[in-house]
Amino acid sequence: MMWNWFRKKYNDNHPDFWKHYVDSFDKKIKKPIHETRFVAFDTETTGFDKKEDRILSLGAVEIINKTIKTNNTFEIYIKQDVFKPETVKIHGILKDGDLEKVSEIEAIQHFLAYIKNDILIAHHAGFDYGMVNEMLLRHGLGKLKNDFIDTGVLFSKSKHIIYHENLKKHYTLDDLCKELNVSMADRHTSIGDALITALVFLKTIARLDKRNVLKWDYLLK
Repeated sequence: MMWNWFRKKYNDNHPDFWKHYVDSFDKKIKKPIHETRFVAFDTETTGFDKKEDRILSLGAVEIINKTIKTNNTFEIYIKQDVFKPETVKIHGILKDGDLEKVSEIEAIQHFLAYIKNDILIAHHAGFDYGMVNEMLLRHGLGKLKNDFIDTGVLFSKSKHIIYHENLKKHYTLDDLCKELNVSMADRHTSIGDALITALVFLKTIARLDKRNVLKWDYLLK
């Protein structure tokens, strides 16, 4: 009873799109892995400080039944209050220019509508997850509720279980592209890195599936 009262009070102070996002997790039904919708995403940012830096762009692709749905991708650019020109050589995003940009709150609304309550995938996911959470908190919202998978950690675990190698703490996305023969076209763009991450994920779980060790406990542990 107390929880219901608290939740109603919490929801009353938030916009409808956030309430819809949070409430969707109550209705979520667990499906087999190959029927589940995964969303691989990436951020391009002004730097690595989660408090001081900002997201420049968000890119995402969806995966269902071992297939990347290229007809339903997500890419958005955000208007810049914080800008570091020295990082342009990495991501190529100018403060002004021809790209259409939206406010942070608009980006949040569109991103949540795209990811829904599905499982998120990112490489070194803690950073991207943390940057999005800081953006949410700046606007008085809570943190992301989605389960998430880090492709670096997943790949390391797969190497351990398949090849009995020692767990390696750090694999760059470039490392995985080379080992799994994934093209690095459009590297360091949010949508390009999201697509690369999705391909890395699919190739990694294919290895696990082939050896009958692809299970939810393993993916989300």
